[in-house]
Amino acid sequence: MRVAVDISLYPLDQNFIPPIKDVIKRLNGHEGIEVVTNPMATQLRGEYEAVMNLLTQEIGTTFEQIPKAVFAIKILNNPLED
Repeated sequence: MRVAVDISLYPLDQNFIPPIKDVIKRLNGHEGIEVVTNPMATQLRGEYEAVMNLLTQEIGTTFEQIPKAVFAIKILNNPLED
């Protein structure tokens, strides 16, 4: 089953841009997942298991690196294909 995920990171720190750029860079490093970034969020598209495994890994890495951060995530099953 394919999913589309809309994810936004809000580091609770004055220097918030570098962690956001780091997460986007890491997300783009995974094969098999389509990543599209815009000013408000990043969209991921791919197979459910692969996308969820990617999110688990990268959210965990971010929480280890940043003392306080918020991820806002929306997940859509069966997304329309572009």
